[in-house]
Amino acid sequence: MLECRNIKKHYGGVVALNGVSWKLLPGEVHALCGENGAGKSTLARILCGITVPDSGDISLEGRPVTWLGPQEARGAGIGIILQELDLFANLSVAENLAIGNARLEASGWISPAALHDAARPLLHDVGLDVDPALPLDHLSVSQWQLVAIARVLGLDAKIIFMDEPTSALTDDAVERLFGLIRRLKERGVAIVYVSHKMNEIFRICDRVSVMRDGEMIATETCANTSIDQVIRQMVGREVTMTRGQRTSELKLPLLKIESLSTRKLRDVSFTLNKGEILGVAGLVASGRSELGRALFGTSPVTAGSMQLENRPYRPATPHDAVASGVALVPEDRQKEGLVSGMSIRQNTTLASLSRYSHGSWVSTDEEQIASKNILSRCRTKLADEELPVSSLSGGNQQKVLIGKWLLTNPKVCFFDDPTRGIDIGAKDDIYRLVAELAGEGLGVIWVSSELQELLANAHRILVFHDGRCMEILDAATTTQEEIMRLATGHRTPLS
Repeated sequence: MLECRNIKKHYGGVVALNGVSWKLLPGEVHALCGENGAGKSTLARILCGITVPDSGDISLEGRPVTWLGPQEARGAGIGIILQELDLFANLSVAENLAIGNARLEASGWISPAALHDAARPLLHDVGLDVDPALPLDHLSVSQWQLVAIARVLGLDAKIIFMDEPTSALTDDAVERLFGLIRRLKERGVAIVYVSHKMNEIFRICDRVSVMRDGEMIATETCANTSIDQVIRQMVGREVTMTRGQRTSELKLPLLKIESLSTRKLRDVSFTLNKGEILGVAGLVASGRSELGRALFGTSPVTAGSMQLENRPYRPATPHDAVASGVALVPEDRQKEGLVSGMSIRQNTTLASLSRYSHGSWVSTDEEQIASKNILSRCRTKLADEELPVSSLSGGNQQKVLIGKWLLTNPKVCFFDDPTRGIDIGAKDDIYRLVAELAGEGLGVIWVSSELQELLANAHRILVFHDGRCMEILDAATTTQEEIMRLATGHRTPLS
């Protein structure tokens, strides 16, 4: 159905793709695996007309093609859901669904009522129950992901690339997506599934191709390989996932929250101890991210109290929070974390710039030393700190974002889904780093959509439902089933 031969792509001195050849069969779900920076997203963007290769050939259903841009590829029946969502916050849900849709754009004018009617069945297919007229910036990151999936469905594509489609989705939304993928497959649609989540790949995909360092390492049916084998091919080594060290004695209170309420939170109380990794679980819009915004001074507190190191804490702005020793690694690194046009060095030191400033001058030498040290600690892979941060893979961008906030020397760090869309090797790096930070006495609050991650790394887990903290569980003794029961609002076991 789709084939490429000897595709090459360089970015300056960095080899993104080095002679990649690959085939997609009709009606199959084909996984592309590899560590961040392996070349998966670059290959997908080339095959969808977004990026121009340096050399190589592409054929669609046996016919040679040369895309002049993504619109031409869409017209030929190829759609893509990008990991960094290309949506417009200031437009409505329905308007975002219409962008790039030749059928809806053809007339040049369409009534809002007709646009909303066209949007509703697409939103229903992905299980998103929102008003099509709602501005997109009213939705959560997870809901943005569903809008992006719905938009591609509206193209009636025969080939769909999904780049980390479940990275921001909760378990129930993932199940709906898998059901949708099965229905598309029955209709003969071929799907390229770019993901780091091995369990998903072996559950939904027919074949898996592994990339490493810009090269295609292997392609095999899922039935004839294993998760361990794919991981070995991805990283070129054995990987044993490091887990946070659970310490039995965590009795030095660092942050105390009592009856905290905001526009979305209701009567939340808990204590974070020094050296503790406190997990936060919950479904979309349950209040997980809102807790971070309240602690960081971006969501006004309407009731309750906070104490940091036994002193009253009530930040009015993020500046207040940082000055007090609280940092927030946000869920969306593109919208809220990094400045894509600035260099890696500049992004790394942006939150602590006053330390390297003398009057109105910034000492780049001091910046470089601080940046190199923290990026080395975060195990960030890069060629040159002066390159734009957008030149890095998603996983390395995430490490830059984490390093940026660690340079503020926080006492409490709120990580909002820090391993979303990150490969297994990069996850291992972050697990090691967080365990080290906790060992040094940092208080960590860790939101995650992956319950196994929380169970393996956290000491305790807060479970949120509808803005409330349902319960605080011991991560060493609880189960995924108990967490999901509480996350859906049930305090007693379901019959």
